Parts: sequence; structure tokens; C-alpha cells
Amino acid sequence: MGIGATEPGDGDVTLVFSLGAARSLADPAAAFADARRWSRHVGIVANEADRVAAFARDHGIDNDYELASWDKWGTLADVREESSAPRCVFVGTTRADERVATETGYEYRSIVEAAEKAGWDLSDPGASDASETGGTGRLARLRRAVRDALSRFR
Repeated sequence: MGIGATEPGDGDVTLVFSLGAARSLADPAAAFADARRWSRHVGIVANEADRVAAFARDHGIDNDYELASWDKWGTLADVREESSAPRCVFVGTTRADERVATETGYEYRSIVEAAEKAGWDLSDPGASDASETGGTGRLARLRRAVRDALSRFR
């Protein structure tokens, strides 16, 4: 894990999105570019590092956080420890995201609240990741994992 894959900004915030929150953005690349203007570091974390990498690559996003085989909890704790920003904010979508933020010393903001404050558009609720990929069940997750793995060979 490490901060600094890209040049950091000079803002007073380290901003971390859950993968679900990043997927909720109508234009993730534009939102991340905007956040870089006022944040020291901006990135995405999830328990599935390869899915984060695929999302970042597909949307042209530079992720300031190097993800290895570490889970979201460990990554957030490491980012918090390495950050020199006075504020660390975790943007998520679920109560579990709120809990991990609180337990690792982050301010928590829901994607709806963060988007409203920053002026970012959210994607259509009808075009959620679940509907685009065929659901949220075990079979849908397996299909996404296979699709993501195959996309690395293209």
C-alpha cells in the first residue's frame, strides 16, 4: 500500500471512495479531476483490488492508493497513517462503509451527500451496477469476476 502513485494536490483532504460510491458517479473521471483540485490525495478502495484497477482503467482515473491483497479496512488504515492531510474523508454507500470509516478514523460521507456538496452528478438509479451486470447475487458476482478477468487479456 502506498500513497503517491500520482502527484498529490495541495488541499487539506485525503479523499477515499468505496468502489460502490465511485460507480454511483455519472462521470467518475470528471468528479475525480474536480476532487484533485481541492484534495491532497484521491482514490478508490475495495476488498477486490483487481476490480478497483479495472474500474480506474476503464474510466481513466489515477488511483492514488496502491492496492495489494489487503482488504478495505487495512487499506484505509494505511492511507490514514500515511496521509499528511488534516482531514481524511471516506465516501461510501452502505452502513458497512460508514462503520469502516468510523473505525479507521475517517469522516464518513454518503455518495449522495458528497455529490450534492461537490456538484457531481450521480448515475441514473435505473442504471446501477447491479442492473448493468445482471444483479447482485452470487452468480452475478461470478459473471463479473470472469468478465473482469477476461478484460485483462484484451
